[in-house]
Amino acid sequence: MDLSLDLLGNALVSGLLLGAFYAAVTIGVSISFGMLDIVNIAHPAFIVLGSYIAYIANSVLGVDPILASIIVLPAFYLLGMAIYHVYDVSFERRGDASIRGLAFFFGILFITEVALVLAFGVDYRLVEAPYIGPSLHLGVIDLPLRLLVPALVSLALIGALQLYMHHTFIGRAIQAVAQDPLALRLMAANPSKIKRIAFGLSIGSASIAGAILIIIQPVEPSIARDYIGRVFAICVMGGLGSFGGTVVAAMILGIVESLTATFYGPSWSPAVAFGFLLLTLALRPSGLFGRI
Repeated sequence: MDLSLDLLGNALVSGLLLGAFYAAVTIGVSISFGMLDIVNIAHPAFIVLGSYIAYIANSVLGVDPILASIIVLPAFYLLGMAIYHVYDVSFERRGDASIRGLAFFFGILFITEVALVLAFGVDYRLVEAPYIGPSLHLGVIDLPLRLLVPALVSLALIGALQLYMHHTFIGRAIQAVAQDPLALRLMAANPSKIKRIAFGLSIGSASIAGAILIIIQPVEPSIARDYIGRVFAICVMGGLGSFGGTVVAAMILGIVESLTATFYGPSWSPAVAFGFLLLTLALRPSGLFGRI
């Protein structure tokens, strides 16, 4: 009985830490899809790109992967702004964003994956850091630092974005453009410019999420596909555009996956987790927190 309680406690803690990682991976989609209605299925590819940049900085220069992700974050932000500009001019202004826009992001996903394969091959890559390996022990609970540190960074990232959205003019404008672009125009703000900034923030978050990913597990180019369905499911389950909902939904998914893997085996984990997500969406289509 004690052994089962120990397993349960560690599974719950691991699930919460894993959920924090899922929240960081999904927060960019909460901005692009939840607020801007842009189905950026290439977002996980940008996360993997961030992982490889962290890998290069770590293996060649010896830079901590999280520090490396913060250094290159402005470059990811500018990349996101540039991608949105192309998307806006080519599709959104012409009213072709639904199907052709989706194909546009699928092409980016494919090109990014192929470029990474050509540059690095299909071998798994990993990083080294002092917190990868050791664990904290709180009684019977083990806290692996390779999960704890990324979880804290994830929550700090989401907290910073939340503060930005609610306490700056641009942040409030981003929320406004998600609700009523016409009203935003009446306030002399350009919706396209606001969306460009928002999409830049979305892709910028992928830089940090990529570093977190490669700390938690080795990566290879095609691993982005594993997260496409998961991030959109979490985004919808939490409520489109709701950061708090995204965190809660990600935590629930992390706990469900961890409990399933602990007591029934890792092979059942994805199926049970997605089954739980589908059940939640069937019972509450608007998500846990609804749309902003």
